[in-house]
Amino acid sequence: MNKTELLALLQPEIEVIDDTMRREFASINNPLLQEVINYAVFNGGKRIRPLLTLLAARLCAFCKMPEGIAEEDELTPPVDLYRLAMVFEFLHAASLLHDDVIDHASQRRGKPSANTIWDNTHVILAGDFLHASAMTLAGTIGDSKTLDMIGSATTSMIDAEFLQMQTAVDRNLSEENYFAVLRGKTGALIGSACEVGAYFTGASPEQQAALRTYGDALGLAFQVVDDLLDYQGDPEKTGKAVGNDLVEGKMTLPLIHAIENAPDDEKKFVMDLLQDEPHKRHDHIQKVHNFIEKHNGFTYSKQGAETLVEAALESLDIFKDCQAKKTLIGLTGYVLTREK
Repeated sequence: MNKTELLALLQPEIEVIDDTMRREFASINNPLLQEVINYAVFNGGKRIRPLLTLLAARLCAFCKMPEGIAEEDELTPPVDLYRLAMVFEFLHAASLLHDDVIDHASQRRGKPSANTIWDNTHVILAGDFLHASAMTLAGTIGDSKTLDMIGSATTSMIDAEFLQMQTAVDRNLSEENYFAVLRGKTGALIGSACEVGAYFTGASPEQQAALRTYGDALGLAFQVVDDLLDYQGDPEKTGKAVGNDLVEGKMTLPLIHAIENAPDDEKKFVMDLLQDEPHKRHDHIQKVHNFIEKHNGFTYSKQGAETLVEAALESLDIFKDCQAKKTLIGLTGYVLTREK
């Protein structure tokens, strides 16, 4: 399944997700709050997380159905599933609003970030509103276990933010630490999106665990590819300047691997640069790019993303073949080849 086919297949679901969120936001009383939230949520997101909830639910519902009862395309997801799925988009959007305030970001998806249009107070409160709305929906549409799964993922995201800040201070170069940050910031929520979709349909514990593993591995692969795009991507497509992670002093996988495999003099230059002012790092983006390329940081990271995708694919082996499974497989290909 190529990218065009995949997007065409997912577009109707994306439209239903967007319509569901718009109806939810229509009840917001404060016009300014509604404006900030609409800007944050409908600013070009891919809807990967809610789509995964829907796909996981459809996969498990089809797999538990006796042979010959109905065709897969005859399964109509309940309205509540779409409302539960949008919980993950709310949490994702809330985290991006807060991240942009923390990072003093000026752009998000190629457009001005919310904190450059409104003040930080409004943006933080909008993120808090999305977070509170997500937890309310999780607890009312789902049950206590649903709330626990989503709450655990949210806690992991916050823990990972603290770990990332400490990593920046310590200049921690371990891959173990790097993946711990990624698993908390990205893998946990995506894994939870898959697991909750499976749980909603009464899937077995084995199926829930398999889909959580799929989501976790997919999320990690997504982030490793993001690290590569930061150095190798087209700013017109990514919406971010090349070397943005370096300017912010972030320890990403290509850079970690290159530093670990460089001679002491080159390593010292980069480590000193990471402790320098952001504008100094900006002036040396091309030099650091060449350094990473020389020490195989890009190749190593690409292979790492491919290995993670293989793990995601293996976790789907317990499910019988169907369109939902093909779409989940197609998403792994999209993650590896995406350009933004």
